Amino acid sequence: MGKQSGDEAVARLAGAIGEPARTRMLYALADGRARTSTELAMAGGVTPSTASVHLARLLEEGLVVVLPQGKHRYYRLSGPRVARVLEGLSVLAGGSPAALKIGTPAALRAARTCYDHIAGSLGVALHDRICTLEWIDGDSYSVNATGEKALAGLGVDVGAARGSRRRFAYGCVDWSERRPHLGGALGSAMLAAAIKRKWVTQALDSRALEVTAQGRREMRAKLGLVWSDG
Repeated sequence: MGKQSGDEAVARLAGAIGEPARTRMLYALADGRARTSTELAMAGGVTPSTASVHLARLLEEGLVVVLPQGKHRYYRLSGPRVARVLEGLSVLAGGSPAALKIGTPAALRAARTCYDHIAGSLGVALHDRICTLEWIDGDSYSVNATGEKALAGLGVDVGAARGSRRRFAYGCVDWSERRPHLGGALGSAMLAAAIKRKWVTQALDSRALEVTAQGRREMRAKLGLVWSDG
């Protein structure tokens, strides 16, 4: 197929967005979280097999990307430009699509362990903050010299994490927030440091983490992170 003209390309994208089931799927992703194809099938009001066809079209048009993780495949919008287009269409349509609700106990959604790293809204907030501070690269998950020094100041031994036989660091899609928190050996080292510095306490019979008043103060002072579990 030859190169499309500008108006043809716009029409093709509009067609991809404009099919009702695909529209509902895209708006289910508009909050920035990632979803499985099963969840998107429910959001779109179609069968899983039909959802797979729709998702293939959205992938082909570059409107979504897929994040394989274990046995699951998570989909999210390909970038903020897509979110802005959806927002603009909502304004023109004079309404706001209903949000897709996820039922997760509040304590677990706020802060918990995922294997041996910090998950929940706290884990996502920490991930986003260290990426914003440019201590870690959000694509390659490499830590630069500035980041290594800063993390050492928090009690995180980056060198030991690098020397581990396990994967150093990666973005682990959070099952409640549907955005990445920090996984791997580095994520484990951060949890260990947070417990040692009494930023969080861990229950014996639950994966929930309780964030202490000291933890909130130090995260604000050392990371500029103001976190709320509300």
